[in-house]
Amino acid sequence: MVDEASLSQWFKTEILPLERALMAFLRRHWRSSEDLIDFRQDIYERVLAAAAENGLPQSAKAYLFVAARNHVVNQYRRQQVVSFELVADMEEVSQDFDMFAADRHLSARDELRRTKAALDLLPARCREVIRLRRVEGFSAQETAECLGVSLSTVEKEFTHGMRAITDYLLGGPQRMRRHFSVTRIRKERPS
Repeated sequence: MVDEASLSQWFKTEILPLERALMAFLRRHWRSSEDLIDFRQDIYERVLAAAAENGLPQSAKAYLFVAARNHVVNQYRRQQVVSFELVADMEEVSQDFDMFAADRHLSARDELRRTKAALDLLPARCREVIRLRRVEGFSAQETAECLGVSLSTVEKEFTHGMRAITDYLLGGPQRMRRHFSVTRIRKERPS
């Protein structure tokens, strides 16, 4: 067990300076901004209780962010729990058979195949930008850092790629073309 004075000193010098980073972490990983202050306090409480019981950790930052991650995961899990009353009410509702589920499923698979075909026709960097942004969920800045290109390049490639995919989906492979934001037109000079 850790005495109260050293625990308080550790909290003030090691944990409280990380508050801004902790709040940024919580904002990135939680939908509702109303819960953030309560989450922060819950995390502080858990960190203090665990440190008092088990001793002060060597890396306060790692300890704090593991506790924050675990708290967010636990909150997501709690939201997934369905009450028994709701389940009982749902059982009383008549089960309607969806006659068009198979059609929607086939249609969605066809759209996915066509989108994949459109992606395969894109240039490599453009395809990678689309994959990172839309499939992996990266931000434009994260994509730029990952690919080692500028933010404006990522934005242009993303715009060009999405337009080309839309052209393909609306008109087939003959419609796919690369859009350019600047078109140079040379004026012919009279001789």
